Amino acid sequence: MGFGCLKSAWERFASADTLVYIDLPLSTHFRWITKRLIKGLFVAPEGWPEGSPMLSGTMSSYRVLWLYHQYVTPKYRDRVLQAAASKRVHHLRSAAEIDIFLQGIELQTRALDSIQKNALR
Repeated sequence: MGFGCLKSAWERFASADTLVYIDLPLSTHFRWITKRLIKGLFVAPEGWPEGSPMLSGTMSSYRVLWLYHQYVTPKYRDRVLQAAASKRVHHLRSAAEIDIFLQGIELQTRALDSIQKNALR
């Protein structure tokens, strides 16, 4: 959710030419939060703030997840639908779609690097 406040998010979305919207099922988010909690019992999760309490942070994530899904997600879906008329939109609905999208970006990056290297020769 690291998008800042909704007002600034809407402003950034309006000025962007491409939107990547990750719209996963609530069950996926719930599973990932639970997985992070279980792993966190043994090792600090990647990106978890040092000294931040795992249990209370996880409980907060569960609460925010439901509220976010109930109130913010429908607004995002509407924005993405509206934006599709004038912007490039990648609406990713599963972890598999995210992986495929990232692999595509990696392939494009490699191809561009190769073209640039060949142009310099």
